[in-house]
Amino acid sequence: MTTIAIPVEYGYTIAVSVASTLLLNVLGYKVASYRKVADVALPNMYADDNEAKKDKKKMIFNCKQRVHQNTLETFTSYMTALLIAGLQYPIAAPALGLLWIVGRIGYSYGYTSGDPAKRSIGAIGYIGSLGLLGLNGKIAFDLIMASC
Repeated sequence: MTTIAIPVEYGYTIAVSVASTLLLNVLGYKVASYRKVADVALPNMYADDNEAKKDKKKMIFNCKQRVHQNTLETFTSYMTALLIAGLQYPIAAPALGLLWIVGRIGYSYGYTSGDPAKRSIGAIGYIGSLGLLGLNGKIAFDLIMASC
């Protein structure tokens, strides 16, 4: 049987999880506030493609919405990996979480610039998410080996 001990440094992991959640909310706010500027009525998630090709504001709205949606698509697995990895690696996990945050900010900045191809600015975030996945794999391996 394994006992879960929460290290005192786990506070860093919690702080990064709070910062990550705040970032997610900021991205959602950007979508909501730009909706009026772009004149995209609710309940439509996106402006029509034909409208977005003609109106740069609608295209940028779609980009803001896509950034938020893409972040939501990966947020649960990222947060789970962060919180689990932080139990065993209370310094490395939040450091990788900060890389993920920096990557998401870069991704948002590039994607919403008017040229979605610039989203690759945020590629550094993959170091964070893949690093967290690796730490989780190491934790799983160690637990399985301990039970043999």
